Amino acid sequence: MSADRPWLKNYPSGIPANIDPDAYPTLVSMFNETFDKYRKLPAFTCMGKSLSFDELDKKSTQFGAYLHSRGLEPGDKIALMMPNMLQYPIALFGALRAGLIVVNTNPLYTPREMLHQFNDSGAKAIVIAENFASNLEKIIGDTQIKTVIVTSIGELLGAVKGTITNFVVRTVKKMVPKYNLPNTVNFKETLSQGKKFSIKEFSSNPDDTILLQYTGGTTGVAKGAMLTNRNLVANMQQIRSIMLPFLKEREEVALSPLPMYHIFAFTVNCLALMSIGSHTVLVVNPRDLPSVMKEFKNYPISLVTGVNTLFNALLNHKDFAALDFSNLKISVGGGMAVQRAVAEKWHKVTGCALTEGYGMTESSPVASTNPMNGDGKLSTIGIPVPSTDMRIVDDSKNPLPVGETGEIQIKGPQVMKGYYNRPEATADTIVDGWLCTGDIGLMDEDGFFKIVDRKKDMILVSGFNVYPNEIEDVIAAHPKVLEVAAVGYPDEKSGEVVKVFVVKNDKSLTKDELLAYCKEDLTGYKRPKHVEFRDELPKTNVGKILRRKLRDEVKNG
Repeated sequence: MSADRPWLKNYPSGIPANIDPDAYPTLVSMFNETFDKYRKLPAFTCMGKSLSFDELDKKSTQFGAYLHSRGLEPGDKIALMMPNMLQYPIALFGALRAGLIVVNTNPLYTPREMLHQFNDSGAKAIVIAENFASNLEKIIGDTQIKTVIVTSIGELLGAVKGTITNFVVRTVKKMVPKYNLPNTVNFKETLSQGKKFSIKEFSSNPDDTILLQYTGGTTGVAKGAMLTNRNLVANMQQIRSIMLPFLKEREEVALSPLPMYHIFAFTVNCLALMSIGSHTVLVVNPRDLPSVMKEFKNYPISLVTGVNTLFNALLNHKDFAALDFSNLKISVGGGMAVQRAVAEKWHKVTGCALTEGYGMTESSPVASTNPMNGDGKLSTIGIPVPSTDMRIVDDSKNPLPVGETGEIQIKGPQVMKGYYNRPEATADTIVDGWLCTGDIGLMDEDGFFKIVDRKKDMILVSGFNVYPNEIEDVIAAHPKVLEVAAVGYPDEKSGEVVKVFVVKNDKSLTKDELLAYCKEDLTGYKRPKHVEFRDELPKTNVGKILRRKLRDEVKNG
């Protein structure tokens, strides 16, 4: 076993080689046990307002009952479109208890992006923060969505604080554009109505899809990764098993600045840490650094998750180093590469190692991580988590020996069922049970993996996948654009940003005009930060634009 899995020798004491992915038949059975076990403890806190495990149990049951009362049935899809707020875990667990399939949706999506995801998934219901309701208004008539639940940032914060918060958000900061959506219901009303009903009985199996998590996969078309009960139970167990030797049940306070709609925070913070009775402190806006740092002052934070961009930004804030990090045990970076300089500075400032992990939406997401005891290797993605195999293969999918460079493949119980309604894309991505990541890497003699390049053209902006096809499709629709190619451009803060090379169809086209056009159809992190006009773009002999050549130009300055 160890000859095939050389990383096992580097597992810290107390971490098993394997977990039982069938320990719980469903995710609901897991958190039913969690609610009973930690009933009196705080589960989630947002803006100073806490929700105990007992309250989360009751409110999510009421929410699930309300969904059934509206005619929604097990197997129907519900979109959750909001930043980190107490409504999210209530809606999430309530929807799952009602047997619905959750479709996590980035609240910053443009109407075009929303329309694709809602129609592709077939969503029939949505919980949406009022800040983004005006975008929903523009496209809802072209979707199957009939049940619309609107909520506000202050809605569950209590009468006084909630009223003040909503006044500031709506009137002072003007963060809620006017909208007109008929037949909506607010979130508190769903909980009130839900008390009158009960959740109808239904059967649920380990292999049932319970989450559609959208990703670009190996192409630019956003696809729904079908994550099952077994996938998420397995990854929750895997994450829990590698963290528990360094944590104490019931005693940890985890800071969650990353949005729960992102698969990293969803599985790590919302599932795995909750399963050990952790108290999770939610940050509504991670770009608001003072609000992130404020939680270090308010709570004895013992664990923090984030992306390199956030850790770097905090380290460069003048007030960060003065905070109290005496309780901090674990810091985990995922979603994008953790830069060596950032990891070294984080350790120096906080006294806590910054551990890098790796995964994909298609692997629920965690596949590998450096040991949490600080015995990892900087600039690597660590070693596979329990019950997970990783290997390096050549272009013919043949395994390569130690030190050889090729594509990284993953196999384990956390690998998705497939892409929703896309059997061909699934067959291309999962080959003989192995998930083809499209990342080029190598494994050293100790079983540590390192990414050296990306096979795909995907651009990674602060942990979010950006696919050139999507950017190019939007820009190519501009009447003054003849040709366009999008590539990643190195950026200190976000790892990469989007750069586009454009051939004009009309000489009057300007950079500002192009960027304003992109703002209509692309969310912030997808918009180009660099625009270069060219007379022509490099192409193959059959006319295909050579993105790789442009990437090489960027790379070589």
